[in-house]
Amino acid sequence: MVTVRRSIWHEPRPADAPPIGRLDWLLVGVFAAAALVEGIARPGLAWQPLVTVLALALMPALLWRRGRPLMAALVGWGVVGLLSVLQLTAHAGDLGLYSMMAVLILLYSLVRWGSGREMVLGTAFVTVVVALGMYVSSAGWADVFGGSVLLLLFVALAAVFRYRADLWHRQQREIRNQERVGLARELHDTVAHHVSAIAVQAQAGGVVAGIEPEKAAEVLAAIESEASRTLAEMRSMVRLLRDEEAVAYSPQLGVADLPALARADATPTVEVSLDGSLTRLARPVDAALYRIAQESLTNAVRHARSATRVGIDVRREGDAVRLRVSDDGQTEPGSAREPGFGLLGMAERAQLLGGSLSAGPGPEGGWVVEAVLPVEAPA
Repeated sequence: MVTVRRSIWHEPRPADAPPIGRLDWLLVGVFAAAALVEGIARPGLAWQPLVTVLALALMPALLWRRGRPLMAALVGWGVVGLLSVLQLTAHAGDLGLYSMMAVLILLYSLVRWGSGREMVLGTAFVTVVVALGMYVSSAGWADVFGGSVLLLLFVALAAVFRYRADLWHRQQREIRNQERVGLARELHDTVAHHVSAIAVQAQAGGVVAGIEPEKAAEVLAAIESEASRTLAEMRSMVRLLRDEEAVAYSPQLGVADLPALARADATPTVEVSLDGSLTRLARPVDAALYRIAQESLTNAVRHARSATRVGIDVRREGDAVRLRVSDDGQTEPGSAREPGFGLLGMAERAQLLGGSLSAGPGPEGGWVVEAVLPVEAPA
């Protein structure tokens, strides 16, 4: 209970309070006109001019109800309290106007837009004013009960809308965080693969240029091709992020594009094997299999020392698809103990789709990455 009280006391104001608009001015005009008409036309109203002026004086507080909710509540309910004091001291009749029910809007705004401290102080002040008014009017138990329920209803509605809006904002932040992580994973998988290929080609080019100068042009062409593909994929991502509406961009790569990763004229050689029915995979599963295979190949090229072969094997097993990427190299010390963003991203892809991923030394040496994903992606 103490923790709850402290939490309410330190609750900040909502950050999405809208500014004063035409509807606010219309609200003030309607209540002010109603107060003026009632103050003039209502028969038997004691201290008619003073009551009418005080009723009109609280109406501008409706404009402050979101920007300064505590001040608005103190002004509005202060006028109600002042009328109760005058009625008590002067032994006059009922001094209230029906149009002064506008103070209920100020109570709602206090809970909806105020900070924790403002809510506590403001509701305490309102409670005192209401108790004084009930005492002055000699209200019966039925009136006390009905009035209390009405006030609590406004407070409850304000609390519901306040925390519903807060929940919506937290959900939006969570969605943005998920999108940010997904973007980081996609950028890492795309850029790391192509840049690693460029680095390997550049290293090979330095050797080839000294031994077989005539093949240097082929190496440079390969480097240019990889760089162009990297730029194309990054531009498609940037277009997708910058445009609010759907844009035409290159479709995501999938299992059918894995054979393009095969290389027989490079070291290490890359062999791709596809087995079983792999044509009707869910799009998220199809894309995840390609990205996991691509990142695994990148890691093999970068970290597997003296590797001569990398095998990519994809096969259908009932309602699941198994991807296995293995190499015959010597893994760098520490790679298994310190997984980087690549392994983390692959594991996240598999888990988001209800699958699993394992990575570690193979039984016959080298490094093995194995992912098992369901054919149908979960909702």
